[in-house]
Amino acid sequence: MADINQVVIVGRLTRDAELRYTNTGTAVGRMSIAVNRRRRSDSGSNEETSFFDVVLWGKTAESLNQYLQKGKQIAIQGELRQNRWEQDGQSRSRIEIHAMNVQLLGGGGRGDATGNSRPAENRSTYQPSYQNSSNNGPEPFEDDIPF
Repeated sequence: MADINQVVIVGRLTRDAELRYTNTGTAVGRMSIAVNRRRRSDSGSNEETSFFDVVLWGKTAESLNQYLQKGKQIAIQGELRQNRWEQDGQSRSRIEIHAMNVQLLGGGGRGDATGNSRPAENRSTYQPSYQNSSNNGPEPFEDDIPF
C-alpha cells in the first residue's frame, strides 16, 4: 500500500497573506490559518484553537494574494511537509501545509458589509497548473452552472 499525505482544513486567516518570490522568480504565498474546535466536558464546552502555516506556490499564489486577508474563511486541500534546519547548534523543524487547492469561503476579510471580499456568485476553487486533474475524478465545473 502506498503512503498517503493529504489534509483538508477549513479555518480563518490570522493575518494577510504574504507574497514573495524565489531567486528564480517563482511566487510563494505564506499565510497562517486558525481552526477552532469545540470540546464538551462536564464543566461546559471549551473552545480550542489550532494554528497552521500554509504555503501556496506559483500563479495560484499571485492570483489569490489579493483575496487572502486576515479573518477570511478558506478551505485548503494539500499535503504536509516538514522543513528541517539547524539554528545555534539546535535541530529545528516546522510542519507546513503545502496547498494544492484553495477555496475562498464567505465571511471575514475586508470586504463588503457582509464580510465577503468577493460576491458569492464569483467565488471559485483554484488549483495550481502543475496539478494533474486527469487522474482524480471529474473535471471541475464552469462558473455558469444554471442552479
